[in-house]
Amino acid sequence: MAWFSPSYPIGAFSYSSGIEWAVEAGDISDADSLLDWLKVLMGDGVGFCDGVFFSHAWRACTTPDDDALRRVIELAAALTPSRERFLETTAQGRAFLDATRAAWPCATLDRLAEMGADALAYPVVAGAAAAGHDISLELALPAYLQTLATNWVSAGVRLIPLGQTDGQRVIAALEPSIAATAKRALVAVLDDVGGAALRADHASMRHETQYTRLFRS
Repeated sequence: MAWFSPSYPIGAFSYSSGIEWAVEAGDISDADSLLDWLKVLMGDGVGFCDGVFFSHAWRACTTPDDDALRRVIELAAALTPSRERFLETTAQGRAFLDATRAAWPCATLDRLAEMGADALAYPVVAGAAAAGHDISLELALPAYLQTLATNWVSAGVRLIPLGQTDGQRVIAALEPSIAATAKRALVAVLDDVGGAALRADHASMRHETQYTRLFRS
């Protein structure tokens, strides 16, 4: 729970996953449209894909299987749909690795660092950390997806803007989507990675050239 709290020093508050552009474009304008957007993002976009990468990184570190882990590392980096999304996941991944090795060191994270990957995606590092500390995948994965959702809602609250109570209502309404996504990701193979959150990918690309912005993605 410490790793996936808003206070963990990975800079999550500075990323919106394209939500900032979606607000400016009018796709998201209130709590209901934010909820609709995030349901797709969780179930058919980055939420599901990250869940699969998290699960396979956890299993590769538990086995252990360095070849399998390298495949997950490479695929998670290669399948990011935009430059800003790549920055978002790899910067948070590196920050998570550094903070966790400093405060919760383990051999698994040392091994991950020694692989020398230039681009470690956030879900890969988080899954490896959970494996390295013997935290069950069934507990760790929903916690990871929950922190994605709460960060998205936090961005929406600041950008639309929404009141804090409306933000909590959106989080509560997202819980079934989080649970369903975790359930699917737990049994998915790497070939299942993919989604249809095309407008969210478009928003991430358009944010790169947005004239004024508060967030890095």
